[in-house]
Amino acid sequence: MTTEQITVRTARLADAAAIAEITALYAEKGVMLERGQENIIENIRNFFVAECGGEVIGSCAISFFTRHLAEIRTLAVVDAFKRRGVGSMLVHKAEAVLYEEGVETAFVLTLAPDFFGNLGYRAVEKGMFPQKIWRDCTNCSKLMACDEIAMIRELDGADG
Repeated sequence: MTTEQITVRTARLADAAAIAEITALYAEKGVMLERGQENIIENIRNFFVAECGGEVIGSCAISFFTRHLAEIRTLAVVDAFKRRGVGSMLVHKAEAVLYEEGVETAFVLTLAPDFFGNLGYRAVEKGMFPQKIWRDCTNCSKLMACDEIAMIRELDGADG
């Protein structure tokens, strides 16, 4: 498995269980909201997966807020493949799709600002994204004590 090529593609329904399993590991650590398999199935066309040897080893998703603003979310990579560029590959795939859709700005809420900083994101105030807060954050146990950092990147197609 370690010598095979890693590829990134749009997720399929058959990937939902693997995505749910990977994200559940992050949720157990308190670094991501858990996404149930039903929610993943409902949103499967917004997910991307990284695979190696036919096994899903990472995922991320996109969420559109306006015609020009979208979030990259639910970025998760299995431990055995961390620090091997898988997360970057997933983010670049998401950015490429957003750019093709005409989205000008991607944002993330993250506990890994160095990772996203290395990909060209910069920190901003969370208050820039009231749509995000009303749509997703009201269901989060950390709502009143959020420790995530909001970051944005203008998409120009050069890196996606």
